[in-house]
Amino acid sequence: MTFLDALAEQRWDDHRFYHHSRINQSLHLISAVAFVVSYSLLLTRPAIAVLIAWLLAMPSRQLGHFFFEPKGYDHDNHATHEHKEAVKVGYNLQRKVVLMTVWLVSPALLWLSPDAWGLLPLATNTWAVLDNVSLVWLVVGAGAVVARTVQLFFIRDVQTGLVWATKIITDPFHDIALYHKAPLHVWRGEYYDPIVSERAA
Repeated sequence: MTFLDALAEQRWDDHRFYHHSRINQSLHLISAVAFVVSYSLLLTRPAIAVLIAWLLAMPSRQLGHFFFEPKGYDHDNHATHEHKEAVKVGYNLQRKVVLMTVWLVSPALLWLSPDAWGLLPLATNTWAVLDNVSLVWLVVGAGAVVARTVQLFFIRDVQTGLVWATKIITDPFHDIALYHKAPLHVWRGEYYDPIVSERAA
């Protein structure tokens, strides 16, 4: 399988297994737009970019999975929730709980050492504190992607890891294209995407 074929397969599996809820899709759209804004600010306003990513994009993205995505038997894909959690390439719900916990507690490092043991400038005002928090969160986010990518090198193969990392980085653009009509479906009372096997063709 070529790199692009594997990327298409991971994207399709992600959509058909984990995005049945149109509310979840709508939240992914909000997240995707926020991530695109974050990307656009990363080089010029990194602190603001990271704060947008972690305070808006990530929570809205995960809320849909935890609270709106159905957890029962998936008749469209003939799979249990437990099976889908076990075979998920990226972060399943259990791994997401760990990641979000690390995100929430990581600023405590700056309480223990305001300059992160000499790694960051000592904050002298509120904005400087936010700058330092954003740098800690940037490390958490980048570390989460790198850690799972390297883990996939060993438990799957190198291509799977690189494809997943590519998918994660480009997901905001793909999600906008895929889910831009999701809020309209929710408005019409169409809460679940009628995913069927023929759509894989």
